[in-house]
Amino acid sequence: MNLNKLKEAEASFFAFYPKGFEDEALLPIIKRHNTAKIGQSVREMFAPDNFAKTEQICESFAKIVSKSSLVSLFEKPKVRDMVKQLSMEQQDMLSIGLFELLHANQEKGFEILVDILSTYKLAKWSIVTLIPYYYARDKDFFIKPTTTKDIIKFFEISGLEYKPKPTYAFYTRYKKVLLEMKSQVSPMISQDNAGFTGFLMMAMK
Repeated sequence: MNLNKLKEAEASFFAFYPKGFEDEALLPIIKRHNTAKIGQSVREMFAPDNFAKTEQICESFAKIVSKSSLVSLFEKPKVRDMVKQLSMEQQDMLSIGLFELLHANQEKGFEILVDILSTYKLAKWSIVTLIPYYYARDKDFFIKPTTTKDIIKFFEISGLEYKPKPTYAFYTRYKKVLLEMKSQVSPMISQDNAGFTGFLMMAMK
């Protein structure tokens, strides 16, 4: 990772936005994405005790995808339709996958979610990583394909090759790199992980 580019990006960002993501110039963007409020909803919807209600968990999954500004308008109706079409067994698997992803074995949950979504040709990075990001915005990352490819190239991150199909191996390696990059910049731009990758995206323009 090119630390000089990262520090240059940080300096440039603060030149435009001295208060970081609390700067008034960025408030319209923050308000549009509303990640804090959606994150609170996700923590309530996907709390461990709620997983006894499988159908509700599946409906909550579709609801958050529909509400999120991070997911393309093209994908939202497809996810809603998928949830309506799920068999009882598939509902159980989706619920189990989300529980593992958020509360138990993240790798197992990641793979279950990819398997279920693959059946409907919806195993996309943006859909797989959305709920974990909202649930723990300081820990997990929302992966947007174009941004991810550009970050790897621009910041000269070695040992990472982006592939369209989500894999846990790539996710863990990429997350480790992003957390290291976060540790090198001010907390004013690194508290929210989508905000941090948004900062990196802005730096590349």
